[in-house]
Amino acid sequence: MKMITTLILAFGALLATNEKMAPATVNKTESTVTWKASKVTGEHWGYVPISDAKLDYSNGKITGGSFEMDMTNLTVEDLTDPKSKGNLTNHLKSDDFFSVEKFNKSTFKITNVKSTSATDYTITGDLTIKGITKPVSFPAKVAVAGNKMTATGTIKFDRTHYDIKFRSGNFFEDLGDKMIYDEVNLDVKLVATI
Repeated sequence: MKMITTLILAFGALLATNEKMAPATVNKTESTVTWKASKVTGEHWGYVPISDAKLDYSNGKITGGSFEMDMTNLTVEDLTDPKSKGNLTNHLKSDDFFSVEKFNKSTFKITNVKSTSATDYTITGDLTIKGITKPVSFPAKVAVAGNKMTATGTIKFDRTHYDIKFRSGNFFEDLGDKMIYDEVNLDVKLVATI
């Protein structure tokens, strides 16, 4: 009898462990990362495609996860003139910014999750850009409808921490209206089946 009880407890513990790490299936075509950057004379924005993503989901809450961004296919969406759009896209991929030929992926990996409710979270994780990893934290919202979960949040980061110093006022003087602000926003939306 003691042996059976021990086996049942061990099996229960195994099930609990598996439940804790249950992955939600992320729909990469519905999920988006929108980048936004500002300068003295305005702002630009576009998309970075998600090449891989996973979310760990247990007992109605996100417990972990990660996503990978395909830097080679980042887009500029605010410009309509094909030449201007192409020039900015190519410049963002150059060594002045994301050095896409050397670093074609950027990643975010969750290291800690705090939730005050089923919908409100504080996510902490490691953001890696150009091979440099720094911790970031941001508020996130989670909405569940049936078996579909949508998680949204805005990651704000200082681009100079990732060796992106082009026209930064902290590194170059007398830039005037050519200065580009250091803060970049990534608006993240992950859509998953749970």
